[in-house]
Amino acid sequence: GRGPALGARMVARAWSDPAYKTSLLSDGSAAAEQLKIPVDGTRLIVVENTKEVHNLIVCTLCSCYPRNILGLPPRWYKSTPYRARAVKEPRNVLKEFGTIIPNTVTIRVHDSTADMRYMVLPARPLNTKNWDEEMLAKLVTRDSMIGVTTALDAYE
Repeated sequence: GRGPALGARMVARAWSDPAYKTSLLSDGSAAAEQLKIPVDGTRLIVVENTKEVHNLIVCTLCSCYPRNILGLPPRWYKSTPYRARAVKEPRNVLKEFGTIIPNTVTIRVHDSTADMRYMVLPARPLNTKNWDEEMLAKLVTRDSMIGVTTALDAYE
């Protein structure tokens, strides 16, 4: 099945396996194929959220989106206001999704193109130390891989 579950599997594997995480961040397409996830010839670039940087994905020209990994794009992703504002005022856009990013954190906006797709590797939630990949994957949402939200908290 397609849909955000495939992306969530990649994120959960990266959280649990440092070697996979390294390969995911250096070549997202190859890392997807390692898990038998087809990337259909597009280049997948995975950007990591850290304590210093929060990443947000947009496609200003159209609505390019890693469908094979994240399923169908949400309607707002294709909307003109999101596409224009994500670049100009990402902090405000995030706030509208309920995501407050401290001013000490840099927000980087990545613009997808026809042959290059981005996906966010959200930060691993706290209190998930001994969780297996299946449990971890449940905390990964489509929106957290676009960057408009963070991964779910372990207790939600």
